[in-house]
Amino acid sequence: MCIGYGVSCLTAPAVAEYPVAGTAPDQRLAGAPTTTSVVKPEGWYQNALTGLQPPYSHSFRFLEDQGNWYTPFTEPGMIGRYDIRGWHQNSK
Repeated sequence: MCIGYGVSCLTAPAVAEYPVAGTAPDQRLAGAPTTTSVVKPEGWYQNALTGLQPPYSHSFRFLEDQGNWYTPFTEPGMIGRYDIRGWHQNSK
């Protein structure tokens, strides 16, 4: 395919035949990877509860269902006065 712009011509790259995600959001793509197990290494809960004091609120039970996806709750955030859980105290 050639798209003309004055005297020059741009050639569009060939388009690969890959499935387009999102065209049927209620269906999983055939051959898409699936999670078969969730492994939380030793110390995972202790790390996830950094800066929180027992007794823990019932609302933290969501950690029991936390799978292999990213959650900002288990990762250090901003520093300084915004570090309300103390993630960065020892990194000085």
